[in-house]
Amino acid sequence: MLSETNEEYVVSRNACKLCTPLGASLAFKGIQGAIPLLHGSQGCSTYIRRYLISHFKEPVDVACSNFGEQTAIFGGEANLKVALDNIRCQYKPEFIGVATTCLSETIGDDVPGFIRKYLETNNPDEVPPIAQVPTPSYRGTHIDGFHGAVKAVVDVLAVQRERDTDQINIFPGMLSPADLRHLKGILSDFGAPFVMLPDYSQTLDGAPWTEYHRIPAGGTPVSDIARMGESTATLEFGRILARQNSAGKLLSQRHGRPCHSLGLPIGVNESDALFRAIELITGKPTPEKYVTERERLVDAYVDGHKYVMDARAVVYGEEDLVVGLVAFLSEIGITPVLCASGGKSGLLTETIQGVVPDHSEKGIRIMEGADFTAIEEAAQDLQPDLVIGHSKGYAMARRLNVPLVRVGFPIHDRVGGPRILHVGYGGAQQLFDRIVNTILEKRQETSAVGYSYM
Repeated sequence: MLSETNEEYVVSRNACKLCTPLGASLAFKGIQGAIPLLHGSQGCSTYIRRYLISHFKEPVDVACSNFGEQTAIFGGEANLKVALDNIRCQYKPEFIGVATTCLSETIGDDVPGFIRKYLETNNPDEVPPIAQVPTPSYRGTHIDGFHGAVKAVVDVLAVQRERDTDQINIFPGMLSPADLRHLKGILSDFGAPFVMLPDYSQTLDGAPWTEYHRIPAGGTPVSDIARMGESTATLEFGRILARQNSAGKLLSQRHGRPCHSLGLPIGVNESDALFRAIELITGKPTPEKYVTERERLVDAYVDGHKYVMDARAVVYGEEDLVVGLVAFLSEIGITPVLCASGGKSGLLTETIQGVVPDHSEKGIRIMEGADFTAIEEAAQDLQPDLVIGHSKGYAMARRLNVPLVRVGFPIHDRVGGPRILHVGYGGAQQLFDRIVNTILEKRQETSAVGYSYM
C-alpha cells in the first residue's frame, strides 16, 4: 500500500479502530443475565476484557472456547460445546451471545451449525437463548461488531407480536452509560414506555459490591426484547447506520413498524430532530425542562462563540460519532479541518458532506479507513487548535502539541469515561464547556504573560 508520499508501508501502522468482537461483547453486556462468548483463542477474550475494564472500571467476564493448535487444525465444534456447557453450569445465564474471532472465521468453522446441533441435543427448557454474530477483525471494526450483535439478538429474540403497544424501541448505538441514562430519562419524562437495546448503563457503570457478582445486575430483559415487535415505532441513531442493514430495519421489515433513523443526537440541530421524532410518535409536546435546557445551551453558544470562532479541530473515532461531532462543531463555529475514522463503510465522506454543505469552502478533509500515522501526517499540515477523540489519539496530540478533548471509547488515561455525556442538549452543553475551556487553557499556557480574567 502507498501513502500520499508514495512510501510503502504496512496496511495499518496504528489502527484508528478496535477489534470487531470487542463491539459485539459490549453489546451483549447490555442484556440482562447475558454472557458474551468468543469462539476463538484465549488471547482475544483477554484483550477485550482489558479494554472494557480499563474504560469502564468494572469487572467484565468474557467467556472463551479456548482455541489451541489442535483446534485450529481440526475445528472448534467440541470446544464450543464445552464452553457452552461450562457457561450454563457456572453462570446460569439468561442469554448467551457468541461472537467469532479471526481464527475461527479463517478456518471456516460453521458456528451457526454448531449451535443448531447443540440446541437439538439438549433439553430446550434448560438452554438459554443463544445468538451468534460473525465478527472477524479483518473485516470491519468494533462498531460493526456492535451493530451486528444487536441485529443478531433482535433476529433471534424479537419474534413475538401478540398485541400492539405504545412502547418505543430505541437502538442508541455505542454510547456511554451516561448517554443511555440520559436518553432513558428523556423518554420517561415524555411518559413513553420503551425498550432500549443494549442497555449497559448499570451492568458497566453500577454500584459497589460487597461480594463478586458473576453477572452484574441490569441490562435489557430478554422478555422485553421478545416484545419489541409489538412497539409502535423504533428510534435508531447514526447517519451511517441509517444506510445499512440494521436491527431497526429488521424489526420494521418483520413487524411492519416504522423505523426513525436519526443522526447521533449531539448538538442543537440533531437533538431537535430527536425531540421532534418523539413528539411525532407519542403525540406529546417536549417537556418544559428540555425547552429550558435548549435555551440555556443556545445562550451558552452566544456567550462562548468569541472563544471558539474559527478554531480548527481534528476529529476521529467511529464513523457515526465523527459525523455527530462534526455536526455539533459546525454549529458552534469550529471547523473540523480533518475528519477521520478507521471505518470503511465508504459512506463517511458523503455523509459528512451532507451535514456540512459548505465543506469545500471550509477545506474539510475526510479520511476513511485511516490509521493514526496517516491522520497525524495529515494533521501536521492543517495546524489544528485541538484534537477530539478517544485516548488512543493522545500520543498523536502530544506530538502535535495540541490539547486532546476526550470523547467516545476507549478512554484509558482518565477516569470518568463512562460518565461523559455526549447526547441531548445536556450533552452538548457539557461538550461545549469542555471545548471552550480547553481552548482557553491552551491560550493561557502559551501566553507570554498569562492572565486570570477573560
